[in-house]
Amino acid sequence: MQDFFERLLWGSRYLTLFAVWSCIIGMALLFFLSAWDMGKLLIEFIEVYVFGHTYENFHTIVVSHVITAVDDFLLAMVLLIFALGVYELHIDKIECAHDNPAAGKLLQIDSLDDLKDRLGKVILMILIVAFFKNVLHVTFENPLNILYMGGGIFLVSLALYFGHKAGEKH
Repeated sequence: MQDFFERLLWGSRYLTLFAVWSCIIGMALLFFLSAWDMGKLLIEFIEVYVFGHTYENFHTIVVSHVITAVDDFLLAMVLLIFALGVYELHIDKIECAHDNPAAGKLLQIDSLDDLKDRLGKVILMILIVAFFKNVLHVTFENPLNILYMGGGIFLVSLALYFGHKAGEKH
């Protein structure tokens, strides 16, 4: 009875495949939707600069769409890293990734701390991109807003600095 129970417990790790496949599907959807939005933006860009159509604040619209696409691509990367990490931690090592020098270290997960570290770095980048996107729409109605903006940029820089220092191997 104990042997059966232990095999059942050990086999239950395959339930994590639901998380892996869900993340892969979400990643594919985000990549596709972001690429589709960028394609539509390209068509609008051609309409404005080739055919002379006018859109109010077109430059701001383009920058906002590009930043949103970068944000979505980064989120898709989080899903990919999470899916590969969960698979490697719970199911098996991905041999073709470990044997391939092009795979890079980012997608090779050896421990839960590795997974947390890699996800944390990409999530920090998502937060920085979100901050940058919000900065585009800030109006400087008084000097205090400029001070807040400078403080926000300083804190983002500080987060990047400490994130880089934490990732260094001694």
